[in-house]
Amino acid sequence: MTLDTLHDEALEIQSETVALRRALHERPELGNDLPITRDLVLESLDGLPLDITLHETTSGISAMLTGGQPGPTVLLRGDMDALPLHEDTGLDYTSKTEGQMHACGHDTHTAMLASAAKLLTERIDDMAGRVLFMFQPGEEGHHGAKYMLEEGLLDVPDLADGTPSPVTGAFAVHITSTIPTGVVATKGGPILASADEFVIRVHGSGGHASAPFHAVDPIPIACEIVLALQSMVTRRIDPFDPAVVTVGQVHAGTKNNIIPPVAEINGTIRTFSEHTRSQVHDNLKRVSHRVAEAHGATSEPEIIFGYPVTSNHHDFAEFTLGVARGAIGHERVIQLPNPVMAAEDFSYVLNEVPGSMMFLGGTHPDRDPGTAPANHSNLVNFDEDAMVTGVEMYVQMAMHHLGGG
Repeated sequence: MTLDTLHDEALEIQSETVALRRALHERPELGNDLPITRDLVLESLDGLPLDITLHETTSGISAMLTGGQPGPTVLLRGDMDALPLHEDTGLDYTSKTEGQMHACGHDTHTAMLASAAKLLTERIDDMAGRVLFMFQPGEEGHHGAKYMLEEGLLDVPDLADGTPSPVTGAFAVHITSTIPTGVVATKGGPILASADEFVIRVHGSGGHASAPFHAVDPIPIACEIVLALQSMVTRRIDPFDPAVVTVGQVHAGTKNNIIPPVAEINGTIRTFSEHTRSQVHDNLKRVSHRVAEAHGATSEPEIIFGYPVTSNHHDFAEFTLGVARGAIGHERVIQLPNPVMAAEDFSYVLNEVPGSMMFLGGTHPDRDPGTAPANHSNLVNFDEDAMVTGVEMYVQMAMHHLGGG
């Protein structure tokens, strides 16, 4: 079956894509345990010739489609979880669960992947290999991809005739409200940052606020550490391999006339390389120890590892850009000049398999991408028309990777 009709086919099932997306949007779930979401996805896949594996440590779903000819396996990922956020969009299908919202577009990713499975099933005879559909929970800080990998996601069995069919490529789409609808964008190399959390506890000694000389006040020491961390980034980190260190919280004290014994600093670290990531970790610990020591206090820095750098394989990214230009036109394809400081746990997959992630524009035509509410906003509203392009790209990437394009 030719790919020339793919756009029209995606349009024909757009109502199904939208229906699943809205059902997911109304019933968002958080983390790795998504029973309602899993059931909705399984219902949408019912009747397709897929070998389905339900993961045990999470609500993850692996679904394998085997083509009519032997060949490798390509992985397509769609994440399923929502965010702990109250929705204020006023949409007819707004979240029915208080304090939970699909504010990052994972509902669109899941719906697009399910529709891509339907269109790829119709091309089964033209497929030289297999497609592994990865419906993944826990992307929003819960390491869902890592758990699915640990359960053997990539340990695919040989074909029925004994021919090996290893996973040789991986592809994911991420919708964004800061790019016009239907435009896609990616690049080779780092595309998203690593994301680690840090906590620094400054230990002094408490006392009466009227007599600070009888105490060791941790609050001004914590403030000095915060400022020293900013100097550390600008003076110790290569600007061509950058880092962002942001302090988001400082907690200390219970009353205006009490010097507390402890002050706590919480923040995030973002980098685009493991070298700089490690360098920031080491420098942060040293700065916090030395500043505290200079004032007769002690510090207890802790690094909480988050997602690694999401790095597209250069050849695969160029392949992705080429497929996109051929499928939807040069004018709708952007090669990104720089990566983005957000983070993604598709990074775990790309650390194991050559592949790429692509951004999909989802800004409503009547909105300015520069001012439209962004992903993670309580007001974000993605243009559902963009999902046609997303479905197309999933199918195009799978078929071209397997030689059926």
